[in-house]
Amino acid sequence: MWVIKDRWSNEIVLTDERWQHITEGHWELTDRLNQVLGTIRLGKRKQAAGDPNKYRYSRAFDDLPHNYTHIFVIVRLSPNKFVCYHRISETSEVKKK
Repeated sequence: MWVIKDRWSNEIVLTDERWQHITEGHWELTDRLNQVLGTIRLGKRKQAAGDPNKYRYSRAFDDLPHNYTHIFVIVRLSPNKFVCYHRISETSEVKKK
């Protein structure tokens, strides 16, 4: 399990189970854990229109595969803060416990 604080001091938890689930659906992120965590720690954040507790973190990287340019991490802030989804895109950061 990883615990990350974003730039607004929100504590985000990424469990091993969640990371495994994410990488099963997004193989291109398998070796990108530090970049995914970095996206949470240092990336831009935008609140979802229909859910005030859901945020999209994004950050550009120069070394992503297949001409991808950004990693997006969707986080739902709640009493049990957790990462609920990741993706990597062509369009527009940790302590392990």
